[in-house]
Amino acid sequence: MPKVRTQVTSRVHTEVARQGILFNKDKGQHILKNPLIIQSMLEKAALRPTDVVLEIGPGTGNMTIKMLEKAKKVVACEIDSRMIAELQKRVQGSIYQSKLQIVYGDVLKSDLPFFDLCVANIPYQISSPLVFKLLSHRPFFRCAVLMFQREFAERLVAKPGDKLYCRLSINTQLLARIDMLMKVGKNNFRPPPKVESNVVRIEPRNPPPPLNYQEWDGLTRIAFVRKNKTLSAAFKQTTVVTMLEKNYKIHCSLNNKIVSDNFDIKQLIDHILEKADAKNKRARTMDIDDFISLLHAFNADGVHFI
Repeated sequence: MPKVRTQVTSRVHTEVARQGILFNKDKGQHILKNPLIIQSMLEKAALRPTDVVLEIGPGTGNMTIKMLEKAKKVVACEIDSRMIAELQKRVQGSIYQSKLQIVYGDVLKSDLPFFDLCVANIPYQISSPLVFKLLSHRPFFRCAVLMFQREFAERLVAKPGDKLYCRLSINTQLLARIDMLMKVGKNNFRPPPKVESNVVRIEPRNPPPPLNYQEWDGLTRIAFVRKNKTLSAAFKQTTVVTMLEKNYKIHCSLNNKIVSDNFDIKQLIDHILEKADAKNKRARTMDIDDFISLLHAFNADGVHFI
């Protein structure tokens, strides 16, 4: 995997510093300043002249300008009015001004417009909710090329048995194909973050798997609370048993099915795990197909996770 460490200071960053504008680390403002990394990210995204590109956290616009050169339109989501002012000054009076749409506000609380691609050096503290917001967006986008904190990126691509394999790994991989593209050293940012970074490519699965994602998420949430424990142990937790019994009775009621007085949800759970040959399995070693089979086994016997 390529690793880029070249340090470059742009004219824009010099101007921003001269004006006394301080980058806000609480908002994840670590501006990507290395043009080689920007060029590589855009090459991996394979921009087309007809593309609408979504950028989250454009900062002073280093990557924005390069995308405006290649794409039909760039939609830049920015929460800091100072960065918006810098970005507007940078395109003012140029051929790019009409191609740039700025969305002011919190991207997690905003309705995303149509876009073909998402290319961004995102604020790391919103990584997880942003990934799932993007993957739930319709219509489907073609791909996203995003900068993440290295450990988060490694969790995204982790496989069963890996130390970092977790609920994030399997939930994301259910919905998308994910590839690690490059490592990026902290000195390629201004100010430098405390962590190393990686660039990841995310391609949504279109069509998505034919299952209820809320059901899936409920199952993996239980299994990965203690990923090293057996599923038999995970499903004996009092809160889990209580929740599944409540859901079972609700679904029975909705389907006009009578629940007997001696019904025992624990016995039913044990029966399902036994039938699925999953009692002694552990979440850390289970792949997507394993969880799909288990979800179908629970649902077939009327046990639901929502």
